[in-house]
This record gives sequence, C-alpha cells and structure tokens, in this order.
Amino acid sequence: MVGVWLPFAAPIALLVRDANQVTIFTMSLLFVAFLLLIRVWGKRVQGDRRIFQTYGLVFSKQNGRELLLGLAIGLLSLFFLFGVQSSLGWVEWQAFAPSLRIGLEGGVMALGIGFAEELVFRGWIYDELRRDYSPKTVLWADSLIFACLHFIKSPAEIIRTFPQFPGLVLLGLALVWAKRSTAVPRPVADPRCPQGRLGLAIGLHAGLVWGYYMVNVGNLIRYSSRVPMLLTGIDRNPLSGAIGLLFLGGLASLMAWQSRRGSFFFDR
Repeated sequence: MVGVWLPFAAPIALLVRDANQVTIFTMSLLFVAFLLLIRVWGKRVQGDRRIFQTYGLVFSKQNGRELLLGLAIGLLSLFFLFGVQSSLGWVEWQAFAPSLRIGLEGGVMALGIGFAEELVFRGWIYDELRRDYSPKTVLWADSLIFACLHFIKSPAEIIRTFPQFPGLVLLGLALVWAKRSTAVPRPVADPRCPQGRLGLAIGLHAGLVWGYYMVNVGNLIRYSSRVPMLLTGIDRNPLSGAIGLLFLGGLASLMAWQSRRGSFFFDR
C-alpha cells in the first residue's frame, strides 16, 4: 500500500505549503489506496467477493437510519456534556450556535473521518481479529489498537496527555458495541453482514467529532481558569478530563446494554 501511495503523496508534500492541507490530501490518497487494495485482500486472501458487506458496509434504509441515530446520539451527548459543565460553572457559552460554514464543513469532515476510521477499525481490523480470537478478546484488542494508533506521540506528550488514552479506549469499546448491537438476532440480524452493520458506529463517531469541531472551531465556549484541566479536559479536549471519562463510560455502558438487547430499530 505504501508503494502505491508514496509516488502520489511525495509531490503533494513538496508542492503544498499548508500542513493541514498536506495531511488531508495524503490521508485521502492513503484511504483510497486502502479501499482499492482491501477488495483484492477480500478476494485473494479471504475468498470473499463481498468483503465490504462482510465488514458491515451496506446501503439500506436500516443502515441509513442507524447512521442518523448515531449522529444524533453523538451530537446530543457532547452538547449535554458541555451543558453539565456549564451548569457547574466550568465553562461559559460565548455563542448559541456556530456559523453555517463551520457547521457544514464540520459535518462533512466528521462524516469522512467516521466513515474512514470505522471501516478500518470496526471493519477490516475487527474482521481479522474475530477470525482467530474470542469475542471478548476482539472487543478489547480492537479498542486498544484504536487507542494506541490515535496516541502516537513523543514520550513527553504521552505523559502530559495520558488521560486521553483511557478516553480513547472507552470510545473504542462504545463503537465496537454499537456495531454489535446491529448483529443481535432480535429482531432479525441482517444476513448480508452477520457481524453487524457499520451505520450506527459511523454516525456515533461522526457525531462526536462534529460536535467537538463546532464547539472548538466556532469558539462557542470559554473555559473557566478556576477549574483544573484534569476535570475539564487536557488541551480543551472534553473527552480527556475526569467528567469526559465519566461521560464516555456512560456512553459505552449504553452501547453495551444495547448490544445485548439488539437493534434500536425493529424493522429493516
């Protein structure tokens, strides 16, 4: 994959001056290469001509409804978290809503991140793990891989921002359980993707990213200097503070309960 990606990525890094644009362009190319090569992987290695369906990527009304539900849960949960912090006097709202531009660009970016990361982590990696390990091992391995790959930093930064790591693990657990909730045969699991669909996980992931983007880029809140960052979140990341960890624990518990109960919806 690197051999296919590097000839295209190197000129971008040399010609584009903006570091953020370089990251967007190169990561987009890498993901396109992943999409192309994963089809080959499915056919040649796994003998599966419908590998994306196996991963849970299907175009259906049910998956679409679960995507929208995940978006709603992610967005509302994040704004509820900030609402709790506001009621405690830890943050102050500076505006009631972000600009239309920030809202739209944040939504597009969040859906792209949710789609790409869930296809990789709860699709490909999850599928490879479940072929060799028990469901419990898959749950924790997938979540730890997700957290570790999002926590590649210098040793000093790892120590400084360590509260983010358990938050990432909890988020990974919630996303695995979100996928599994669509595989429980109550009402009836989708026969095209017996491991579960990706719509709910993509939506949940995207909803959290979208909400954080609007709050952060739109400057909707101001943090109180009287409250330590260990409570509100390292580097203004609400999911890396004590209350954010409690919030993620609650979200993961909800998804775990739902994964035992079955799909949020009762028809396909």
